[in-house]
Amino acid sequence: MSETRVNRGFGRVLVVVYAVFALAATARSFVQILTRFDEAPVAYTLSAAAALIYVVATVALARGDKTSRRVATTAIAIELAGVLIVGTASLVAPSAFPSASVWSTFGSGYLFIPLALPILGLWWLHRTRPVPED
Repeated sequence: MSETRVNRGFGRVLVVVYAVFALAATARSFVQILTRFDEAPVAYTLSAAAALIYVVATVALARGDKTSRRVATTAIAIELAGVLIVGTASLVAPSAFPSASVWSTFGSGYLFIPLALPILGLWWLHRTRPVPED
């Protein structure tokens, strides 16, 4: 089987971006939950969930082995679903989100990177998948 390594080239950039988002989302949700959880428990819990997903995706993409590819694909698919669901919900019912989460309004507070990142991640995993040789 011929395989392009998921954590090489563009994959390294992807790992770095995921790591930055993992760090930022973890720190932000930690502070929000400790200091203002009662103001927006749904948004802050969603931010913590996003942080966890970013951490899992970062580690899985960095490892790049067969099992890690499956974990990364699952985490990134959940991330994309979360961005789409939370993004839509935050537009339809803004009162449910008195404080923004990472995924609110499709990540508009983060230049829509939370929307683009899982799309790029899934594309990269697909592009670098092992292809059987003849």
